[in-house]
Amino acid sequence: MFLLEPPKVRETSVYSEVPERYRKRDTRSAWADANRGGHNVDSFLEGPVFDDQGNLFVTDIPFGRIFRITPGLQWDLVVEYEGEPNGMKFLDAQHLVIADYRNGLMVLDVARGSIRGLLERRNTERFKGVNDLVFDSRGNLYFTDQGQTGMHDPSGRVYRLGRDGKLDVLLSNAPSPNGLVLSPDEKFLFVAMTRGNCVWRMPLLPDGSVAKAGQFFTSYGPSGPDGLAMDTAGRLIICNPGLGWAWVLSSKAEPVEVLRSPRGASLTNVAYGGPERRAAYFTESVSGSILSAGMTEPGCPLYRGQG
Repeated sequence: MFLLEPPKVRETSVYSEVPERYRKRDTRSAWADANRGGHNVDSFLEGPVFDDQGNLFVTDIPFGRIFRITPGLQWDLVVEYEGEPNGMKFLDAQHLVIADYRNGLMVLDVARGSIRGLLERRNTERFKGVNDLVFDSRGNLYFTDQGQTGMHDPSGRVYRLGRDGKLDVLLSNAPSPNGLVLSPDEKFLFVAMTRGNCVWRMPLLPDGSVAKAGQFFTSYGPSGPDGLAMDTAGRLIICNPGLGWAWVLSSKAEPVEVLRSPRGASLTNVAYGGPERRAAYFTESVSGSILSAGMTEPGCPLYRGQG
């Protein structure tokens, strides 16, 4: 019987934390009531993404805030608004597209701190609750509509918004679709299914359709895969809140490394950054921490829309 080598295990380090002046102590939120068992949270970080100057942007879901963290570790509040922002990607050098659970897709002007709607509804039907997004090299936008779906209600959706404005449903039977990422050659889309405790892989066919979606990786524990990132060698990072781990998988889904959080189990999302994108940065949401780990391979460059 062939057995895989056990994955290397190492601990991430704390890169930065939400400053005390930005922590909303003893503040109740509707989001926390629904998603954190009614416990008050002073922040809940998500959606890490870097700009060209090395600034790291993160969202704070329950309080509708987006922060910029400079390379010198200064935290600046870019915007605070009536929303629940989660994943983000740059549309162009000046604008971020935000997956907002409450409001759909939104666009933030980073310099002005102004925000506007991009796609609130589909054919007048509201989304369940959009979660994360990624652009391909042609400017098409893929995003997940997670809501409160799960194994009891596997009706989450994965969409592609084309440059021409056409909106296609790629999946409609997903048990809690969350983070998503493209393979380096853009022939496959990987989607974290949090409450299914797995990651799906689906081919993207030349005519724009999908087929033969399959289960690529299976995890375990109280909360399943969340944010995803891909490196240039085709290795997939999977954030796994509940375990406080990030799995690093080979292109064949073999676990080659486990990165552990020193601050809590809610390791929600990841972005590559630093020189040559050779470091991974993670949001540890409950503690309000950003964690980091050096990586042997650079992360894939993130494409932008045609803003």
